[in-house]
Amino acid sequence: MKNHLQQLLLIFLIAFAIPQTADAHAPDQSYIFMRVYDQGIEGRFEMEIDDINAALGLNLKKEITVDEIMPYVPQLRKYLLERSSFQSDFGKHAIKYKDVDVYVLELGTFVKLTFDLENTQKVPDDLEVTYNTLFDKVPNHQGMLIIEYNWKAGLFNNEALVSLIFTPSSNKQNLDLTDASVMKGFLTMIWMGVWHIFIGTDHILFILALVLPAVVFLLKDKQSTHYLPARLPGIGTFNSWGPVEKFRPAIIYVLTIITFFTISHCITLSLAALDIFNLPSRLVESLIALSIALAAWHNISPLFKKDWVIAFVFGLFHGFGFASVLGDIGLTGEYMVLSLLGFNLGVELGQVAIICAVFPILYYLRKTKYYSRILVYGSVMLIAISLYWFIERAFDVDLLVGDFIYEIYRKVMGKLGLI
Repeated sequence: MKNHLQQLLLIFLIAFAIPQTADAHAPDQSYIFMRVYDQGIEGRFEMEIDDINAALGLNLKKEITVDEIMPYVPQLRKYLLERSSFQSDFGKHAIKYKDVDVYVLELGTFVKLTFDLENTQKVPDDLEVTYNTLFDKVPNHQGMLIIEYNWKAGLFNNEALVSLIFTPSSNKQNLDLTDASVMKGFLTMIWMGVWHIFIGTDHILFILALVLPAVVFLLKDKQSTHYLPARLPGIGTFNSWGPVEKFRPAIIYVLTIITFFTISHCITLSLAALDIFNLPSRLVESLIALSIALAAWHNISPLFKKDWVIAFVFGLFHGFGFASVLGDIGLTGEYMVLSLLGFNLGVELGQVAIICAVFPILYYLRKTKYYSRILVYGSVMLIAISLYWFIERAFDVDLLVGDFIYEIYRKVMGKLGLI
């Protein structure tokens, strides 16, 4: 059992150090990013400084700022207008330039020129795109067109899926915009809710804290017709507790508790997404971490008489955390009701999936000597992890344990040939 607990601890600690995905940009590429809305299309060109130097015959430094690039922006805009165009059955769609920005990645400094595509109040089914930039100056150069946002196509802050690749021999291509529907966007929002639960380690741990004590009840209630799971009054006092006798009432009870969690985070998620009320992200993330510790402590020494209270109260803070996800994916005001409905439905499905995976294991172990250890040690482990996160988030410090664990994780996975 000791070895199993050590393995479980390692799995939880690895969660501290899950790496972030890398940026999609690559050398010898320039980009057209497009955002397709229900009543118009926006876009932007992105070019690296070395490519701009080659295209315009300049000698700009790599560490350039927005103010320093501005004198050359008219020349760059003209260059792109001469070598790029958009056309459909509605006619030619003129490029109306807007903002200029500069940002630095490891592989170089990129200049970003945003624009509106005119005459797209009604989005065409098909766009003929011409992109003939740098092919005569930079060998092996490629142009990438990426639809960054299209709610109906289920694309949000996309940088991984390339729609068109332009080369010297293929500098005019058609962009199909017909693969889009309200249902597809709605289903994508459901999947995003499910996916966020699966990658949201803090949300998973909170759910685990709620599920751990779900297969025991007070012996004095044994004659009751409905065996409800209950909380431990203290560590080591298992003599007054017994395993639930029926699977169905117990799991229904757990799903009821999770439903209260869902209702509460739906409230704050909606308030934040609709910009009615919000809280600072640092405060929210700190409270989410603390909620895991309190939910786990509730397993050892009850904080509330009713189990649903802790799920509802802390679910309010988790809702603000979910709202930051919607902001990160670049969600706009269009189809907001469907977006909220789909995302919340996905979160609920993800939570139910986790419960369905964990609860049968606990139910099977409930009559063994291992269950009490899993409950107590598991709760203590959750408290330790959540306090670690709370300190890092609340005080904006790096305790370095995550980096250490991640290095071990990389070495182990490398030895196994998995990374």
